[in-house]
Amino acid sequence: MDTRKLLLTTALALTLVAPAAQAQTYTVLHRFTFDDGAYPVAGVTIDSAGNLYGTTSSGGSQGVGTVFRMARSGSGWSFHLLYSFYGWTEQTTDGSGPYSRVVIGSDGVLYGTTHSGGDGNGCRELHGCGILYSLKPRDSDALRGWQETVVFMFGDLQGNNPDRGDLVFDRAGNLYGTTRNGGAHEQGTVYELTPNQGGGWTEQVIHSFTGSPDGASPLDGLVLDGTGKLYGTTSAGGVGGWGTIYQLTSTASGWIESVLHNFQNGTDGRIPISNMIFDDSGNLYGVTETGGGDRGATLFDLMLQSDGIWQFNTLFAFPGPRWSDPYWTHASVVMDSAGNLYGTNCTGGAYKWGSVFKLTRSNGAWTYTSLHEFTGGDDGGTPFGNLSLDSNGKLYGTTYVGGLNGNGVIFELTP
Repeated sequence: MDTRKLLLTTALALTLVAPAAQAQTYTVLHRFTFDDGAYPVAGVTIDSAGNLYGTTSSGGSQGVGTVFRMARSGSGWSFHLLYSFYGWTEQTTDGSGPYSRVVIGSDGVLYGTTHSGGDGNGCRELHGCGILYSLKPRDSDALRGWQETVVFMFGDLQGNNPDRGDLVFDRAGNLYGTTRNGGAHEQGTVYELTPNQGGGWTEQVIHSFTGSPDGASPLDGLVLDGTGKLYGTTSAGGVGGWGTIYQLTSTASGWIESVLHNFQNGTDGRIPISNMIFDDSGNLYGVTETGGGDRGATLFDLMLQSDGIWQFNTLFAFPGPRWSDPYWTHASVVMDSAGNLYGTNCTGGAYKWGSVFKLTRSNGAWTYTSLHEFTGGDDGGTPFGNLSLDSNGKLYGTTYVGGLNGNGVIFELTP
């Protein structure tokens, strides 16, 4: 992924703390060797016992990606390679290039997607349109090897090339996700997978993007509210061509899409590519990768008004070219119990290799604090993936490069 090809956004006059990292506890838990994975694009998922699960977009036995587990071992951690993907060959229809995190089902089974691989209809010449897979232990020893199952192979009409977005379960056990391309208008899709009584799954495209006015190329996943409505963003399309925020509502006649915001390439930012999150009051938070005026990423929220209209607000603009390097982000933010937000910039900072940041709200303004600035060396660099926050307030994530031979790292940070 060439992350330096995009333009950057407009800054707002909000409180900013100098970018030098403060004294935090930063620890590298694992440095990828390529044999066990390389170049993680996504972050990690935490289970109820505090173990970490994640994916790498490359490396492994065939060089096309892995799934791993970091298990707690006393006061330390142990790394376990759960699965190496084979990619598309004449003999196999396995996946290739997992860009998204895994999610954990109620039965402990892992689910995720790959960007390519499989042998979906219309995608054979492209080495597959991607798959949705599951992973579960082969026996009672969860560390001794896991069995992969291809749940679904994407194709042109079904959507293809699922990207960075997390899958999400609803209360009935249905899975929802997005594809970057494909669908009826070749602009990407939102799909639903429903479990069958026989153990299989049935896929249904619940929305095919048209480009304008509803958006195109969704790179992120979806979030569900308490009523079953779905929310997400598109990285392109919409009225201005800079992306949208949309809502999907299930009705008796099918799913209805509503555009909640069209990005304008101004102070509101542009190119949203990361998952949004809800706070306890039902407000949505998200970030754009870049914005107008070639400046850094923006933080926004959407607040539901009494008249049923969602109000869009730009809350914060990350530093632009006035500092050593523009700050922009691929990852979603995560919120702690006090309402503070944490995230990563994949560029910018003192060493230009990105940072982990904290945003604190006070009197209606947000203050930026750098928690760790990556050097691109042993501590890692270019953190594309989302952070995860455990019950003790510790943050976990991955970097795309750095560490051993530049293959990326898994890290822990105590704010």
